[in-house]
Amino acid sequence: MKQFLLSVSLLIGVAVNAQDCSDLFISEYVEGWSNNKALEIYNPTDQSIDLSGYLVQRYSNGSTSAGAQQSVQLSGTIEAYGTYVAVIDKRDPNGTGQEAPVWDSLQEKADGFYCPDYNVSNAMYFNGNDAVVLAKGSVSDLGNVIAVDIFGKIGEDPDMGNEYDGWTSDFPFVGAGVVVTTDHSMIRKSTILKGETNPQISFFDPLDEYDSIPPVVFDQSLGYEVGNWESLGTHECECETASVTSEEPVKVSIYPNPSENGEFIIRVNNGIEKLEVINALGQNVLTENNLDAVSKINVSSKTGVYFVKILTVDGRVTSRRVIIK
Repeated sequence: MKQFLLSVSLLIGVAVNAQDCSDLFISEYVEGWSNNKALEIYNPTDQSIDLSGYLVQRYSNGSTSAGAQQSVQLSGTIEAYGTYVAVIDKRDPNGTGQEAPVWDSLQEKADGFYCPDYNVSNAMYFNGNDAVVLAKGSVSDLGNVIAVDIFGKIGEDPDMGNEYDGWTSDFPFVGAGVVVTTDHSMIRKSTILKGETNPQISFFDPLDEYDSIPPVVFDQSLGYEVGNWESLGTHECECETASVTSEEPVKVSIYPNPSENGEFIIRVNNGIEKLEVINALGQNVLTENNLDAVSKINVSSKTGVYFVKILTVDGRVTSRRVIIK
């Protein structure tokens, strides 16, 4: 407990002084079926960042501390405005139970694999009811690590009394509404410019900063379930837009997002010459030409994550993500 209290005092100091777009944060959290688990980390700065000075910690089932076995040091580099995808290291095609392999489609998204042995480090074995922390520092000096982002609420166990434990969609976000952090992917909203660094938040509202989607969906055309994590490896963030000073950025808004029925309104500040909607398998499901600056789009497709690719009337290309529930 002493270690946790020390960490809290350090984290609070960082929370007061943290600046938007100044440090890494979690941009996507994948808690899928079996061992399909991943974290996407985003660099909102204009400089590359060495990941060897960062670690991931898992605060399991309401625990208020995370030791070396619940921590793992990261490695690699994240380029400016780039992402890094960390995936649990379960790649034995013959593995079963706790050793079941990560699906090939998720393995292909990985920039690095972590925690092959639960007894050495179980930081990547998170479930939807575990808090996950991205921190600066070293596993060998946990008393001095400093959080740069916290997913969930440290010290809270959102126990629903069944296999779908996790934070929910309605206040108080434990026990009311629908569980949205278990067997789901949580995608950070593009308007979020920094991580959550306060370990003493009164409650964790999972839909305040994240969109929640099921990471495994049944594909009607294929006749079986597929991983819906095509968005891993890219992240939309206004930090990158804010860095462009040479010309007015393309301003795009989509509402509602998520869409409940496949319909949404898209607004582009300088008009749309061509619009394409692409599904998680990379297939084009809709093409529209010569649209007004404000247009209604009807995808009329199944649930999942889609990418809207836009060619503006002045020849610039941009894309946005839309979620259909």
